[in-house]
Amino acid sequence: MIRGVHHLAISTPDLERFVDHYQRWFGFERVGGGGWEVGNDRIDTMVGLKDSTATYAFIRLGNLHIEVFEYASNDPVEVRPRMCDRGITHLCLYCDDVVAEYERLSALGMHFHGPPGEGTLRATYGRDCDGNVVELLQIAGPECTFQFHDLAVA
Repeated sequence: MIRGVHHLAISTPDLERFVDHYQRWFGFERVGGGGWEVGNDRIDTMVGLKDSTATYAFIRLGNLHIEVFEYASNDPVEVRPRMCDRGITHLCLYCDDVVAEYERLSALGMHFHGPPGEGTLRATYGRDCDGNVVELLQIAGPECTFQFHDLAVA
């Protein structure tokens, strides 16, 4: 039986820079990490790569865990998906005040596609330090059918 989501994973060219940004910008905390060296056949089979080597960190914010990888081998392809591309297109972070977070993160250097909108669902899309899309969302009205309190927060 599937019980829920454990984590999502993101690959980055600079693990420490990425983790630092997510700690300072969004309030994540580092909760673990590790890595492997070339010659680990079990992991090579799992990730579908030959002679892979990487370091990783687990970071957490509330009930969301992200496993961040920095591969030191293989030829990474830089991917900057557009919102219409197939696959995972963005990470959404819930905010109490999306305008305040937009202003705070803009001052820290985060680039946004535009300012937050008005209405019941207030949201904006920006880019993290690697160009991944991060949405900031505030649900401002009780009439919205998907409230943050509907989520199990540990």
